[in-house]
Amino acid sequence: MAAPDIELALWRGFRLSMQTAGCLALVSFVPGFLFRLVYPRWENRIVLGLNGLLLVLLSILYVASFPFYRQFHANFNQMLFTGANDDLYALLITMVQQYALPVRLAGALLLAWVLWRCLKAFLACCRLENAVEAMAWPRWARYLGRLAFLYVTYLGVLLGIFGGSLGWQTAVDWENAGVTKDDFLNEAILDNPQAIYRAYNLNRRMLACNGLDFTTEDIRNLAARLAGKPADTDDLDVYLTKEAQGPQLEKPRQVIVILSESFANWPLLDKYRDIPISHGMRSLIAEDDTDYCPTFLPNGASTVSAVTGVVTDFADANLYLTTMPESFAAPYPTASAPQMQELGYTTNFWYAGPATWERIGAFTQAQGFEHFYSRGDFGDVPGSVWGCEDEVFYEKVLEGLDPDQPSFNVLLNASNHSPYDLDLDAKGFDKEAVRAALPSEHQQDEELLKELGHYWYADRELAKFVKSVKERCPDSLIVIVGDHGDRYNIDKTPTMYERYGIPFIITGKGIHKGTLLPDAAGSQIDIMPTIYELIAPKGFSYMAVGSSLTRTNRQGVNYGFFITRHAIGKADTVPLVPESIDGTAPALDQQAMEDYINGVRSVSWWRPKYGAILDETKLQDRQ
Repeated sequence: MAAPDIELALWRGFRLSMQTAGCLALVSFVPGFLFRLVYPRWENRIVLGLNGLLLVLLSILYVASFPFYRQFHANFNQMLFTGANDDLYALLITMVQQYALPVRLAGALLLAWVLWRCLKAFLACCRLENAVEAMAWPRWARYLGRLAFLYVTYLGVLLGIFGGSLGWQTAVDWENAGVTKDDFLNEAILDNPQAIYRAYNLNRRMLACNGLDFTTEDIRNLAARLAGKPADTDDLDVYLTKEAQGPQLEKPRQVIVILSESFANWPLLDKYRDIPISHGMRSLIAEDDTDYCPTFLPNGASTVSAVTGVVTDFADANLYLTTMPESFAAPYPTASAPQMQELGYTTNFWYAGPATWERIGAFTQAQGFEHFYSRGDFGDVPGSVWGCEDEVFYEKVLEGLDPDQPSFNVLLNASNHSPYDLDLDAKGFDKEAVRAALPSEHQQDEELLKELGHYWYADRELAKFVKSVKERCPDSLIVIVGDHGDRYNIDKTPTMYERYGIPFIITGKGIHKGTLLPDAAGSQIDIMPTIYELIAPKGFSYMAVGSSLTRTNRQGVNYGFFITRHAIGKADTVPLVPESIDGTAPALDQQAMEDYINGVRSVSWWRPKYGAILDETKLQDRQ
């Protein structure tokens, strides 16, 4: 973190906060001015009272921003609004247990009280009318002083409106404030109200679907390129329809897709092999009946995006599918459950948490899953507010697997999630061994050790579950991915690859090293096409946005990033800037990758929102 970047961040943050200060000043200035005209004696009380409320709010936001950043590596963002659909009781318990809510709240109120006392003392010393009355200025000097005051006020208003500038041409706002090379500094530039304003705007765009800007002609051409077909129809489903090239293994009796909570890929890298938290998956990857793709992206930044990616095969495209009425009318044609039913499987969705979270129970069943099981079906079992412990969850799934009944199962566990309240000592976690393997500057970070302990637990239980499934149902096919990364890393400034990458592990009878393309890469929309191409008979017609990692797929894209076998980068820069993953010079076909990104996003936006037919008139109602 270079000194010039720090200075630049401080300067731009100062300018941007002028806007915030101007807006907040109006909250007390306007009522205070009106009371000065009508009830002068109340002016000071009103100003102090309103500013006191503002100071309480700002202090609470300031204190809350620290644990928020630790969890999401960002200042306040859209998670504030998507979290409104979450389990509020679970959120409250998490904040109390993991983030010491009562203590932090008390600290925030104490800070607000101290600031309010300082403000009160300042106003008592600096009241303009007292200063004027105490000095016998000539009339011309008083008029000149008032003119100067009005001019300074005018400049202050301009600086407030335009974020430290005197015009819009050079204004600083939340969209252009982040100009340093460091992600942390770019987030620090935004004060808390500005970060919330950013979250509000982005969430509004998501709800209005105007974060994407494609014409129907754009979508037709992009969908055709994505499918490798001529752009000769306005029916998107034609471009989404694919034919399986023939099975690559004997049809498995059980197909299991595991979305493992916060299961990042970085602990599986050679760089971290000496840290004993990933022995289970490392051992599994080494087995002959397992293949592994280390260049894989989650569908979005949160668990719900992983769910929608596997359930619907749509990429994250500024749509919150679990809240859209269209998602509950009928399964989308790309939905995984109905297509697996066509292949002869009973379809089950297993969730370690409550069915009400993100409407997951209603959503998955509306998208064609015949059965949905959640914590409420498991009885009185140990766990956190987010869900039962992984070992209990997997035990319940094993009990529900009938070796003689073909089934497709999607599993979503919950243990590797804040508040990270497992009794790790009782689970057998060797914290001191992990501590000794960490760099010296991290060895006393107890919170990090607790987080790594939960990864260790998730890894161990996952490996035990896979072993049990293979023993009970030896002809099973199992796919393991993380639901997302980006929750905790050992490095304080991890590379983009280490921060966002998740593993793609496939194992079972008939799988071998080389089942996946040697240069495969992808994202969660490619999971189901990979399964179809592994098990479906030749000519089987299926619909998907993604494509198979066994046949063609060598790139992935999600809400903000793209990935290939050798490079990763942000998906919204012009031009795209690849960052090397393995130290080799990254080569990138700019146009092909841009077309892929735009094709995946445009189709994943239009099809669930507006249906199969590309009709420009449907865009007339957009706001």
